[in-house]
Amino acid sequence: MSGPQDIGIRNRGKSGPSSRYASSSGSPTDDLDDDHIAATHPRDRSSIEKLLETEEASVAVVATLTLMAFALRFYKINHPDQVVFDEVHFGKFAAHYISREYYFDVHPPLTKLLFGLTGWFVGFDGKFKFDNIGDSYTENHVPYVGMRAFPAILGSLTIPLVYAIMKESGYSTVVAAFSAILILFDNAHIAQSRLILLDAPLIFFMSVTIYCYIRFRKLRYREFSPEWWAWLLATGTFMACTWASKVNGILTVVTIGIAVLIDLWDILDIKKGHSMDFFWKHFMARSIGLILVPIVLYLWFFWIHFAVLTHSGPGDSFMSPQFQETIRDNEMLLNSLEIRYYDTITIKHKDTKVFLHSHPERYPLKYDDGRISSQGQQVTGYGHDDINNHWQVIPTKSLPETGRGRIVRNDDVVQLLHVSTQSLLMTHDVASPTMPTNEEFTTWPKDDHSRHNDTLFHLRIADSHAGASWKTKSGLFKLIHVPTKVAMWTFPGQLPDWAFNQQEVNGKKETADKSTIWYVDDVIDNADGEGQNKDQVVHKEPKSMNFFKKFAELQILMLQHNAGLTASHPYASGPFNWPFLISGISFWTQNEGQKQIYLIGNLAGWWACVIGVAIFIGILGADLLARRRGVEPIPESVRNRLWNSTGFFLLVWAVHYLPFFLMGRQLFLHHYLPSHLASALVAGSVFSFILSETINYPISIRGPSTRPKPATRADLGLKGPIILAIFVLILFSFYLYLAPLTYGTPGLTGEQVNAKRLLSSWTLHFAAKKTDYAA
Repeated sequence: MSGPQDIGIRNRGKSGPSSRYASSSGSPTDDLDDDHIAATHPRDRSSIEKLLETEEASVAVVATLTLMAFALRFYKINHPDQVVFDEVHFGKFAAHYISREYYFDVHPPLTKLLFGLTGWFVGFDGKFKFDNIGDSYTENHVPYVGMRAFPAILGSLTIPLVYAIMKESGYSTVVAAFSAILILFDNAHIAQSRLILLDAPLIFFMSVTIYCYIRFRKLRYREFSPEWWAWLLATGTFMACTWASKVNGILTVVTIGIAVLIDLWDILDIKKGHSMDFFWKHFMARSIGLILVPIVLYLWFFWIHFAVLTHSGPGDSFMSPQFQETIRDNEMLLNSLEIRYYDTITIKHKDTKVFLHSHPERYPLKYDDGRISSQGQQVTGYGHDDINNHWQVIPTKSLPETGRGRIVRNDDVVQLLHVSTQSLLMTHDVASPTMPTNEEFTTWPKDDHSRHNDTLFHLRIADSHAGASWKTKSGLFKLIHVPTKVAMWTFPGQLPDWAFNQQEVNGKKETADKSTIWYVDDVIDNADGEGQNKDQVVHKEPKSMNFFKKFAELQILMLQHNAGLTASHPYASGPFNWPFLISGISFWTQNEGQKQIYLIGNLAGWWACVIGVAIFIGILGADLLARRRGVEPIPESVRNRLWNSTGFFLLVWAVHYLPFFLMGRQLFLHHYLPSHLASALVAGSVFSFILSETINYPISIRGPSTRPKPATRADLGLKGPIILAIFVLILFSFYLYLAPLTYGTPGLTGEQVNAKRLLSSWTLHFAAKKTDYAA
């Protein structure tokens, strides 16, 4: 149909609002009810459209989509019976929960707790540690199918959720099915849902959050009713679950936060007739439902995390000594001893784990760059146990003959005597061997007092109060030179052959740097013969630590380590590549039979989503430009729908995508999956916008209009189902073609691998060489 009644792109160039979508007074149809529209502009819906919009048809469609989702995600879920990709991490963490061994990870704990619970439920004992990709589940009797079933279930349920989001937003059954099918037949979503990975639960909780928020906004004319409160609290609850599932779940919190700020800004508008009391009631309700509830739940998930992981595990060493002493059987808890003056000790660097070491050999007269050294005795970092690692703690103050007055304490000024050479550790204003900006560390004969001050060091115990006793293992410390104020430091760089390729130790001016921290590994000789015997086994109960201190420490470490994931990876990719599927990720390979799992999306579906997002942004841009010139190409009611419904979906897409451009850590294709789901919602909205000749009313994130309107759905006519059917065939064909890469079976010949590489940038395994092709 053409002419002014058509709201398609082809006839939107006339100035002024279309008479079909504006009242006689020229106000937007947002102020009209559906009875008025139906009376003045009756719609002749096709019989197919009428049939599809019945409740029975909608139930049949969503049931079919759900069954198909389960079938595609559970198909051969037992293959491969080996550890795949990041199952080495998240399967391992589930094992630690079952064994109650403390671990450290950059992601919050909820999904990993659920994996642990699933593993326990299906009979996993936690003894298999998922050490390497390719390790056999069958040989180690791991009930991996049951553990993989958890994300597969959530991944399958995401499909009806996408359908429900579109239906609740006011779209027709055809449009809702269109968006759901984009996820249903997507190879990347299927591959992620079949493995012990975090993304399927993350996307599920994100989808539930979006659905709950839409249901909440649809009740804006029944504010503060029990149903309104229920959907508000449900939004906050599932927002917390998303946030606690994976570190980038915080982006869902930001998305809802932006939408709520827009909503509150609209309520604040005095032209709407709202009082400040009315505004503050809404503000407090949202603060409770969308701030307080998520924070409490997020904290509760970590409380469970700490309550379960009570025994020593591989994550102990990441935590502070105070934290470690709260963990049962922790080495610091069991073996931490107080250090007394004249004890002989060994000292280790916290980060590189090398011993503080010295030997009789001296620095060369001249270094390779022409600088002159002091020719003093070498002080280095050495990775092996050796007698030259022994240092004696010498006091610089008078001591009592016996008792606790001989304990070394925080802020004491001490000397360290190298036992083998009977020389005192010192540093001075001489450049170190490889760093002209840092000071050289050497030693000085103990009987020569001419450089006494250069051998004095302040002992600064980390995170400790003044006068706290210095302990082995737990007493992390910095050694600050008294005259020059530099901190003893080392780094993973080797000295030349003249120092036996050992690690350089020097004085660093940046004393606040955390890499300047050391600890006492052992007491070799207790000179007083007092105190604890290091060989005596002492049972110690774990110490207590405030939950909020533990929580804060873990959060800081999670952020630091997540930002530090900058090492190169062969399958890392940049955000610009993701929407176009420029490259994927190799999850698993097996030489026997040339089988592989390669994470890549359905090319037809992803590019359709990109086109949908591009069209929507183009429509908004063209409309804004036209309106600046006094032209109204899009009726006000349709414009409201574009901003309020599709605009919300675009907000979800942008917030979950654009921040990755600012991140310096290594990134992968699977980071785009939440945004891909949002782009499927945008694509469905654009599909409806282009094909429909009537309007419908979704939620509005801008705020309520004067009167509520019952939902009406855009009429796509007969062409909508036909186009959908054709698109489903295309999507299904691409899905089938890439299925061997998604499921890891059957194996492919080199020529078949080349054929599956739809883009030359896909780095698939077992590809035939060009010479083989020519043959």
